[in-house]
Amino acid sequence: MLPGGLFNPDSLRQDKDAKAFIDVFFGAEKNKPVAAICHAPWLLAEINKLRDRTITSFPSIKSDLINAGANWVDQEVCVDKGLVTSRSPADLEAFNAKFIEEILEGKHQAH
Repeated sequence: MLPGGLFNPDSLRQDKDAKAFIDVFFGAEKNKPVAAICHAPWLLAEINKLRDRTITSFPSIKSDLINAGANWVDQEVCVDKGLVTSRSPADLEAFNAKFIEEILEGKHQAH
């Protein structure tokens, strides 16, 4: 689960160790569920993991994510091959339920 808020994702997307750690979850051998809420998809844009994925986020970063190749939608929770995204803390109930569901499903097809 990637932290939301404005400052956490902005700091982490500049940290090479954090980016390398997150990238492992998307590797061909892993394909583990990943959850990103609010501004957290910035981290995924930074490591080029959004191309051709349908996601949501806090509305103010919509253009950044579209420019990174994402198909942005405005809904409380979105799931694309194990990647769970939500807009804000107001969506936590749906976000948490979907992430738990994805964890229980386990590995997903490579994107």
